[in-house]
Amino acid sequence: MPQVTFADAIRAALIEEMKRDERVILLGEDIALYGGAFRVTRDLVRHFGPQRVINTPISENSFVGVAVGAALTGMRPVVEMMFMDFIALAMDQIVNHAAKLHYMYGGQARVPLVIRAPAGAGRGYGPSHSQSLEAWFVHTPGLKVVAPSTPRDAHGLLKAAIRDDNPVLFVESKLLYGVKGEVPDPDEVVPIGRAAVVREGEDVTLLAYSRMTGLAIEAASRLEGEGLDCEVLDLRTLAPLDEETVVVSVAKTRRAVIVEEDTRRGGVGAELAAVIAERAFRHLDSPVVRVACADVPIPCSPALERAVLPSVEKVAAAVKSLI
Repeated sequence: MPQVTFADAIRAALIEEMKRDERVILLGEDIALYGGAFRVTRDLVRHFGPQRVINTPISENSFVGVAVGAALTGMRPVVEMMFMDFIALAMDQIVNHAAKLHYMYGGQARVPLVIRAPAGAGRGYGPSHSQSLEAWFVHTPGLKVVAPSTPRDAHGLLKAAIRDDNPVLFVESKLLYGVKGEVPDPDEVVPIGRAAVVREGEDVTLLAYSRMTGLAIEAASRLEGEGLDCEVLDLRTLAPLDEETVVVSVAKTRRAVIVEEDTRRGGVGAELAAVIAERAFRHLDSPVVRVACADVPIPCSPALERAVLPSVEKVAAAVKSLI
């Protein structure tokens, strides 16, 4: 079976959903003729025209507001943020409007909106173009947050997000765009809210999402040579969180290491650690350990970036500290 890149899997999902449902429209900066900052929407304007692939001004608050209004009136907009960092400019529209209107109108209003957010470091883009800000939105009732790690999941979860009647933040690691994998079924829709055990093991559970899942798998493979058997759990969805799969895995292995690219303080890892403490404490043989970005702005220097970000070596060291 031919392999496709993570970026092309997203692009294919957009094309398929736009063909399936004429209400699906795309909005964002430079997404039409230029094809987006990371070329995910290249040539789509030629397929669907400028009325469905809409270039917007450099005003995130404005075009997310337009998308919220479009969703309320029956469209299914997909917004592309050029960088996830810029999502801060649209916080009011996302947190106070998109996330709340269904509740505020007593269930009479729906906001089927997807916001695609290229996130993460590793390219030397510096502190305002390299952040992973998903924890802000996991904290917001009314939003769903998805963070796939493979082309197959990116494809299937984006289809699910577009079809969902709730607003969904779709987090895309920039360093995954070129990663290749199989998408065996173009009609597959991956359910939002379900984690996946991508590697079974007995000694410790590695909990990860997005690009960190690959890091965890590599660390597990290295540790296997040292006699340690790691289970790797890909969360895939951060809100709603698949707590049951997390608890079952940790209860089996009795140890947990959480790996996230976001900064450590107040992150998704902190929430996971709390869930494990509340629901699986009696099964634990060791404290829960978190491997995350240091609580500092992301540096531009490649050497400094490597110093503050999670790595295979840091994950392996965390696992060894528990055994």
